[in-house]
Amino acid sequence: MSLDQKPVPAQPSAGSGDTASDGTVTGDDGTVTGEGGTTPADSGTASAGSGTASAGSGTAPGGGGDTRSTPPAPWDVRQPGPWTHRDLAANGARFHIAELGEGPLVLLVHGWPQYWWAWRHQLTALAEAGYRAVALDLRGIGGSDRTPRGYDPGNLALDITGVIRSLGENRAHLVGHASGGTLSWVAAVMRPSVIQSLTVVSAAHPRDLRRALLTDRRQMAAFEHILGFQRPWIPERRLVADDAALIGRYLDAWTGRNQLDRAAVAAYREAIRIPSTAHCSIEPYRWLLRSMARPDGIQFARRMKKPITAPTLHIQGAADPVLLSHTALGGGEYVAAPYRWRLMPGIGHFPHEEAPEQFTAELLDWIGRHKD
Repeated sequence: MSLDQKPVPAQPSAGSGDTASDGTVTGDDGTVTGEGGTTPADSGTASAGSGTASAGSGTAPGGGGDTRSTPPAPWDVRQPGPWTHRDLAANGARFHIAELGEGPLVLLVHGWPQYWWAWRHQLTALAEAGYRAVALDLRGIGGSDRTPRGYDPGNLALDITGVIRSLGENRAHLVGHASGGTLSWVAAVMRPSVIQSLTVVSAAHPRDLRRALLTDRRQMAAFEHILGFQRPWIPERRLVADDAALIGRYLDAWTGRNQLDRAAVAAYREAIRIPSTAHCSIEPYRWLLRSMARPDGIQFARRMKKPITAPTLHIQGAADPVLLSHTALGGGEYVAAPYRWRLMPGIGHFPHEEAPEQFTAELLDWIGRHKD
């Protein structure tokens, strides 16, 4: 596939950008939803992301009742908005990014089962604050390449630092959530000169996570879904069955008092159904458990002893049922730089979406202190 290095401008929204109340995205029932609202397929209007395109309807000559509507537009991972979509080459693969603003680079890395869209609130806020905000789709997810291999944490971390270089920057403020947060810890160890500051969300340091999965029954139970991922092929089929209904149940169960909006949940369900995404997105979790007793896993754990030299903000939801707060606590042991721990009461696994204003305020304050 040829690499498109030119920006692909997003189409402006036809509405005010309000989120649809029922959050339905194009599915087998023919309903289409974007950020601008919900449109029945038989109304002759197709929604693409947050913009709405009038499809119209035609009437057969000589008849008054044969009205045919244009099929709804297919769902697209490149949702329109104020940002620009483009592709970059890095570490032997092609990566999709959404980019907005100018200034110091802030690279945002999503967790599972999400994609770049998880950072929509922070993209606009960071750009308004004078930063170049870039949300990345990890290898195997969203608009990025689905390669047959390369899903170990070392290679995925090099994807992240490679994207920073491909963006023409020597350093970046790195922000990672969940599995993206784990990779952010790794990137800060492997390429310390590239990471200006580190913000880790809902992710324990890799050594703390390894210890918890070997000794803590509560954390093992919280990772029950990851244990289920170790079977071949069956997990992928379950994830995409019934329009990815299981993804919706995971997202609802993993949030705190502030549930994710329905449009976002529907978008994540659509994203996991892109061919090969279910398989590629859980490969890192297979590596995590299967490597525990293998030489590569033991060597990786030893390498993670190296102190992190980037100033680190560590944010954790107190009500997170996936990564328990006591597992995440203690990451500062591995940071030989300023370290700040923030526990958000009543917040679950997705602080940046459950409490976007509070989260963004913490993030802006942190990177503002470490711009130079």
